Formats: sequence, C-alpha cells, structure tokens
Amino acid sequence: MADSRFFHRQGPFTLAELAGRGGAELADGVAGDREIEDVAPLETATAAELSFLDNKAYIDAFAASAAGAAVIAPHHADRAPADMALLLSEQPYRCFALIAQAFYPRPRPLPGISAAACVDGEATLGADCQVEAGAVIAAGAEIGDRCRIGANATIAEGVRLGEDGIVHANVSLGHCLIGDRVTLHPGVRIGQDGFGFAIDPGGHVKVPQVGRVLIGDDCDIGANTTIDRGSMRDTVIGAGCWIDNLVQIGHNVELGRGCVLAAMTGISGSTKVGDFVAIGGQVGMAGHLNVGDGAQIAAQSGIMADVPPGATVCGSPAVPIKQFFRQVATLSRLSQRRTEGND
Repeated sequence: MADSRFFHRQGPFTLAELAGRGGAELADGVAGDREIEDVAPLETATAAELSFLDNKAYIDAFAASAAGAAVIAPHHADRAPADMALLLSEQPYRCFALIAQAFYPRPRPLPGISAAACVDGEATLGADCQVEAGAVIAAGAEIGDRCRIGANATIAEGVRLGEDGIVHANVSLGHCLIGDRVTLHPGVRIGQDGFGFAIDPGGHVKVPQVGRVLIGDDCDIGANTTIDRGSMRDTVIGAGCWIDNLVQIGHNVELGRGCVLAAMTGISGSTKVGDFVAIGGQVGMAGHLNVGDGAQIAAQSGIMADVPPGATVCGSPAVPIKQFFRQVATLSRLSQRRTEGND
C-alpha cells in the first residue's frame, strides 16, 4: 500500500468501473459490483486489492497470489487462483496502468503563489496555477492554466509553458516553448547553450547558439536531464516522448513522436531521430546521424552511422542485433578453442 504521507488514493472502485477505465473485459462469473480498494504487487496484494500479470516470469507468483483481482491476458486465465476475479486484456500492463491512474491520478495544483516566490509583473500566469517558494518567473514568460511550478524553479524571459504542466523543484527553463501536459522532473535543464565552437589552437571560438528548444505535448522528462538549445535552428522534442533521468540531448537534435530514451543516453548535435524510436540505457550517438522510424537501439550501444527504419541494433560500433550475437558466439567459440588448445 502506498504511503499516505506522499500519495493520496482515490476509490474504492467497482470491478466494472475499473474494467471500463482499463478497456478490459470481466471474465465470466465476475461480479461487476465488487469493490477494490487499491492496487498492489502480486506477492503482497490482498483480497481488497488488484494486481496484474504481464511478464510470464511471474506466472508462479500469479498462481500463488492472494490478490482479489488481477488484469491478465486471456491465455493465462487457467493459472489463476480459484477465488481471483479476472479482468481480461490483450495489453495487461497498459490496462493496469490506466486502472492505477484511477486510484492515483495526476496531482492537481493547489492554486496560489507563495509569498517567497518571485513572479515578474510582466509574466503571464493562467488560471489555477501553483507557484512554490523560491520559484522565479521572469518578464514575458507565459504559463498556461493549471500549471504547478516547484520550489526554486527558474523560468526565464520569453519561455512559454502550456496548460497542465508540472515543473518540479530546481528546474531551469530558458529559450524554450513547451506544450501541454508536460512533466519536467527535478533538476531538468532546458535551453542552455549548446556545445558549439570552432576549434583553434589560439583559443576556441564560440558559435552563438541562437536557436530554441521546442517540446511537444504530453512529454515526460526525467530528473537531471539536459536539453541544449539549437545553434542556427531549433532543438525539437516530439509530442509524447518519454525521456529518463540523466539524458543529454545536444543542440539541433530532433526527436520524432513517441520516442523512449532510457537513462544516461547521450545524443550529439544535429542527429535526427524518427518517430517511436526506443533507445536503451547508456547509448551514445554521434552527431549528424539519422535514425529511422521505429528503430530499437540496445543498451550501451555506440551509434556511429545511420540506423534504418525498423532496425534493431546492438554493440559499439552498433550492428544489426543478429550480427552482434553471431559475433559474440564466434568470439566465444574461438576463446574456448584457444583455452582447450593450451590445456
């Protein structure tokens, strides 16, 4: 059960209500008016709580669970305990996420501006915004309705933040235009100078960074991630991108819609990433590359050449993932032969 000091649970909800929210179907014989109080993991869930099964590695935990209800794919229904109510979905994790949002919805702002905040008289704040202590909002900044600005966040002149945004503590925003329903986690830095200069033995020469950062609707950007503004054009983050903690995005980078970037990824300047690309943790990408729509890049890969649409690559330098595993297998066999030859 979530700690009530930090999380405020809604409900209870009936199974019929939860099935409707998640787009699931109640299994035969399930009472739709039965109430569920919370969500919980399979191992700890009680008869008043709902859980889910998505990964077959947890099938034994599911079979032994005391959860009162669970979201599962139909082909796992025969492994359920006899007294467990089943919500059937072909996408159980997505269904569970929507149900969990019913119990723990996105927090609403508490309208008001702290006396310890500094909001310039020429800044524009929409209706029902919350501005916490130490926040600074400069002249010309535009904040949409129902936004929450966390403690010690700084929003520079001319920045625009759309409606229902959450800017957590110690975020700094400059030279950026941000869409609706965007969440920026603590320590995010957006719009600082890109790493652009001409190398010269007599002293490197800074190239003015006169672009912006454009962030689409419904993005989620993790703690301590940095997104540099463009040099002569804009850095662009497409709508619906989810970016983990500790990611570095260089100047002029363009991410398409719905991209997912795991922690400690670094993308060098002017690289273009297509729609719905998935990038694993600690991936490094050289500059001026093109990554096609739907590509998948395995963790710790080094991307030094273009990646075709739909490709899955791995390794450093990255190669198609089947080729990577063939190389690993070949090296393993050669190493084994060498070891045996020395015995």
